[in-house]
Amino acid sequence: MCRASGPSFTMTALSPLDLLLEGGACLTSMDAKLSGSGLILIGLGPGDLGLMTKHAIDAARDADFRFLEGYTATLPSDQESSLTEFLGEWTMMMRPDVENPTKLLDLAERSSVALLVVGDPMHATTHVDLLLRAKDRGIPTLVIPGISATSLAVTRSGLQSYRFGRQITLPYSYGDYLPTSPLALLFNNLSNNLHTLVLLDLDPTGMGVKTPVPMSPGQAVEILGRMHDRMDDNDNTSLPPDTAILEWEAMLLSDLGTPDQSLYSGSLKDIARVQSGRIHCMIIPAALSEMERAAFERFRI
Repeated sequence: MCRASGPSFTMTALSPLDLLLEGGACLTSMDAKLSGSGLILIGLGPGDLGLMTKHAIDAARDADFRFLEGYTATLPSDQESSLTEFLGEWTMMMRPDVENPTKLLDLAERSSVALLVVGDPMHATTHVDLLLRAKDRGIPTLVIPGISATSLAVTRSGLQSYRFGRQITLPYSYGDYLPTSPLALLFNNLSNNLHTLVLLDLDPTGMGVKTPVPMSPGQAVEILGRMHDRMDDNDNTSLPPDTAILEWEAMLLSDLGTPDQSLYSGSLKDIARVQSGRIHCMIIPAALSEMERAAFERFRI
């Protein structure tokens, strides 16, 4: 059981992160509810407000203040425009105010504050850091999970969840700087016969202060190619035998969890030509089993 001072909590079992926070402000379980001031991280789901849990809806509506975190992921414009009617008045909050949350935590000391996050709130290290900062200040906290694109990618693709290795984020280049570590991690997954979920960057500036600009499939393939070219020049990097990246098989998953979701499979060269969709991720598969091959071929371009 979670130990918390005062009447701020009703709770049940703890997750590993609950145990990390135990002893100060306490991250509570799905059955918990803040009864006073505190910080609530609420998962909105992947982009369709209809996929929010009742627990998430009730907590968001009951909060004194609502902030929509707008840089780790975004809602489709029609869903964002419906947010006020659905949950109540809210304010956009970008990266600087989440990573330097003094004002947010000051408010949470005297009011109930909901930070609304597209997908699941605990899939970003920024939000874990935010909870730890709240714990240091003795502020009660609550996390309400949401459906994430990460889980939907496995569900929709038909590939086996236990065969996925470490996921990677494909970043925009910043000037001349373009890290090759994401591609090295992808190669490591392939060498262990594991699929790779590739999340595409949302912010060309890297600052998290402007409206995100999701990376397109064509940009993603071009960046993978540039990473590969840079790795070729690095004698310390071990490349897989087949390095014709444009011929690699891939699956493109666009607008997951929304009415506009679409999936395409083929070579990276094929994927690069896809123009539709707002926000994307990709799967680079390892060797496919017979069942996985059948699932993959359903979406062949």
